Amino acid sequence: MGRDGRGVAAASESSIQITFQYRGRRCREKIRLKPTPANLKRAERHRAAILVAIEAGTFDYAATFPDSSNAARFADLPGQVLTTEKYLTDWLRGQEKHLKASTYEGYRKIVDYQLIPRLGQIKLADIKRRDLRDWMDEMDASNKRLANIQSVLRKALSDAVEDELLDDNPLTRYTYRKTQPPIKRDTVDPFTPAEQRAIIEKCLPPMANQVQFALWSGLRTSELVALTWDDIDFHRGVVIVDKALTQAAKGTIEDTKTRAGRREVKMLGPARAALQAQKAHTRLASGPVFVHPVKGTRWSGDQEIRKYWVRLLRLAQVRYRRPYQTRHTYASMMLSAGEHPMWVARQMGHSNWAMIIRVYGKWMPSADDQAGSRAEEKFAVAK
Repeated sequence: MGRDGRGVAAASESSIQITFQYRGRRCREKIRLKPTPANLKRAERHRAAILVAIEAGTFDYAATFPDSSNAARFADLPGQVLTTEKYLTDWLRGQEKHLKASTYEGYRKIVDYQLIPRLGQIKLADIKRRDLRDWMDEMDASNKRLANIQSVLRKALSDAVEDELLDDNPLTRYTYRKTQPPIKRDTVDPFTPAEQRAIIEKCLPPMANQVQFALWSGLRTSELVALTWDDIDFHRGVVIVDKALTQAAKGTIEDTKTRAGRREVKMLGPARAALQAQKAHTRLASGPVFVHPVKGTRWSGDQEIRKYWVRLLRLAQVRYRRPYQTRHTYASMMLSAGEHPMWVARQMGHSNWAMIIRVYGKWMPSADDQAGSRAEEKFAVAK
């Protein structure tokens, strides 16, 4: 596509290149014309006529470009219209090498289970904003879910515009939202000290170390299973967190969830003790710190841990909460003890403490008998 967006550009001192989409493929052809302003206009008109013929189903590639290698490629192919299903399938395949496995899996589910069933048989060029709005208005989904669907479709359509398959993206600067009542949800449900002890007592030693470390480090489950002994610095007393392993990654180590997630976590006493005890089970250079306590192999992701966790909590007679609640337990313990929210935020891999206050605010001491006294002693001017 030319820089000016017209689909024509100077190819050399004696030729002009035109670009267009035919049967789902991007085609570039040269016309033997000196790229003067007049000839560029002429090439634009020629390209416009080609697009009209393609739309009408009368375009003859071999007749229009008899010397082109593309003519043979399309000679025996029946005419076809680029459907949304065809485009999204090809587009998704192209995205795989650019995305983290977990992100790609999220894209794939939206494309396969939402976009293609609803839009697949529609011509890509016929997608309109009102159709998308009517569809989403019928969906029984939260605004967050709707936003995720639109985000994937918006990117796909944006790439279609870039490839000259569409003139414009109907989702540009537009996001459909429903009017919904505020959702009251408290997902933070930490384990009490008694529950922590009950769980650890029912664990095999390697799993007991893993649970104790999780409770006293605040790592995400994906970060925990990706941890290797190279990440443990006993001398400095820190754990280096710079990678993650999700179920979708299928054994491939990825970066942490966010940039702030790459961090050094202070090794608190119980966490250090758990790591020291774990040396007897998995201490190998560059090897994983925590493994399946029965299989002895690295956890494949949070789903495998969750299956084991269900049985473990049942054995300990502790009400079920997902393994991620060990992270919430860490945050609630730190804040209840009066640790600074910004320090807790950094330990947990958040860029600021806004989320800490919003999610864990009720565990922060609001006042105590000595509140304000330290400031008085330091700054008050005696009268």
